[in-house]
Amino acid sequence: MKSVGILGAGVMGKEIAITCAAFNFDVVLCDSSAEVRDELPRRLRSLIRGYRLMPDGPQWNVAEVLGRITVTGHLQDLAGATWLIENITEKREAKELLYQSLAQYWAPGQYLAINTSCIPITRLAGLMPQPERVVGMHFMNPVALVQGLEVIRGRCTDEDTVSAACNLATTLGKVPIVVSDQPGFVSNRLSHLFMNEAAFLVQEGVADAASIDAIFRLGYGHRMGPLETADLIGLDTVVDSLAVLYDEFQDSKFRCCPLLKTMVAAGELGRKSGRGFYDYSEGRGDGAR
Repeated sequence: MKSVGILGAGVMGKEIAITCAAFNFDVVLCDSSAEVRDELPRRLRSLIRGYRLMPDGPQWNVAEVLGRITVTGHLQDLAGATWLIENITEKREAKELLYQSLAQYWAPGQYLAINTSCIPITRLAGLMPQPERVVGMHFMNPVALVQGLEVIRGRCTDEDTVSAACNLATTLGKVPIVVSDQPGFVSNRLSHLFMNEAAFLVQEGVADAASIDAIFRLGYGHRMGPLETADLIGLDTVVDSLAVLYDEFQDSKFRCCPLLKTMVAAGELGRKSGRGFYDYSEGRGDGAR
C-alpha cells in the first residue's frame, strides 16, 4: 500500500500528493496540462514550506517529500499504484471522459478513491471495470491540518474497499468517517449551504465577508468562516458543486448566489487567483479583510 497515483494537480491534488509523500508513499502525480506540470516543482515546494511556517504546521523535510513525487502526463504511468485518487475539476462530463480513458489502464488489485465535492460515487464507479473497488474519499483542505476524512460507500463498493480506504486514511494520520452515497454526502451538502447563504448576505449588504467569517470563528469556534473556506476551495469549484446539488435534488435551496457567478466570471476565484472575497496579492499574507 505504499504507492499512490493522483489524478489532477489542482488545489486538492497538490495537497494530497505532499501529504501522501510525507507519510512515505511513493506518489505519481498526473495532470494533462503541460503548463501545470512545469509549475509543479515550485508550487509543491512552496506548499511544504508554507506548512513549515505555520505554528501548528507539520515540519516536513522539503527535499524528502519532493523526492517521493513523480510528475507525469500519462495515465499509463499510474498502473503500478495500489491506490488511485482522482481530484480533477468538479464537472461530471470531465470526470466521465477521464474514467473512460482510465478504464483502459485499470490494473487488477487497484483501488480508486474519488475525491469529489458533490457528484455521487455510484454514478462514476459504474464507468470502471470493477465498481466494487471504487470508493469516495473526501479530503478536506488544508489536507495536512484537517483530521477528518469522509469515506463514502457507493452502492457497489464492497466492504474490503471501505476497509482499505479507512486503513489508508489512518495511515495518513486521518480519522475516517464512513457515510452513504448521496450528492454532497454530509460535509458538502451542509457546507455549501453555509457558503452560498454567506455570499447572499454579502450581496444583500447585510454584512461584509470579514464580519460573517468572524461570527463563525469567534462565535462558533470554527477554524475558518464560510467565505474564507470558499476562497480556499475556489469559488469556481463552489459554483460547480452547487450546480450539481441543484441538478441532483431539484431543490431551490441549492440555487447559486448570483454574486458567486459574477465573481467567477471576473476571474475572482479565491486564493488560487489572488482575489476572491479577500485579497491574496503579494504582500498581503493570508488575505486582506
